[in-house]
Amino acid sequence: MEPRKFERKKSAEDLIFGVRAVIEAIKAEREINKILIQKGMNKELFTELKEALAGKNFQLQFVPSQKLDFLTDGNHQGVIAMVSPIEYKEIEPLVEEMLERGEKPLVLVLDRITDVRNFGAIARTAECQGVDAILIPSKGSALVTPDAIKTSAGALNRIPVCKTNSLKESLFYLQQCGMRIIACTEKAAVSLHEINMRGPVCIILGSEEDGITSDLLNLSDVRARIPMRGEIASLNVGVAAGMILYEKTRQELRG
Repeated sequence: MEPRKFERKKSAEDLIFGVRAVIEAIKAEREINKILIQKGMNKELFTELKEALAGKNFQLQFVPSQKLDFLTDGNHQGVIAMVSPIEYKEIEPLVEEMLERGEKPLVLVLDRITDVRNFGAIARTAECQGVDAILIPSKGSALVTPDAIKTSAGALNRIPVCKTNSLKESLFYLQQCGMRIIACTEKAAVSLHEINMRGPVCIILGSEEDGITSDLLNLSDVRARIPMRGEIASLNVGVAAGMILYEKTRQELRG
């Protein structure tokens, strides 16, 4: 049997390893994307780490020791934290401030987009088309990594990325603030060009596997599809994002 292949080694800048170092990072409220924990690690060290994680909402992944060894040559003691290269924001105060200034926020919501390169490419398009913030779920989604920033051509350093424990609750709040929720799905009956995209809106894009979750679809004010003439009738989500955001820009420019 061939040995399992693990991810390439990360740079020292985006890894924190060792139980004490990770606990201190948690206490200091560092932006952590994911914590990798060795299966069957030392029970005393695991108990100490577990106490530090109590009440926190970090993404945890239990992995074999070989993966941790591959990620760092240091004494990881069975735990590695992957640190975000950016500071995540909160969507509610960000949008509130924009509305108070009389602006018309454009929020792009990514529902379980897991491919890092797709995420980066979408962020690059979003920045070019004037998106004010990207909203993602805390779990089950690609997060901001050095690879994502590279693919975005630096756009992820310019556009706020907001995480939420519940997309549904955050979108409901924004809806109550006067933002329209537009769900883009190939199953919609209405074409993208037939709806009004002007003004403050949240545009939802779903995962390539199964689209937008039903609770977000039910919450949306309108569902729309990109008109297509081919037989495949399915687009890469990054390409779809470009077409949808361009239509929003086109409508705004027409006034």
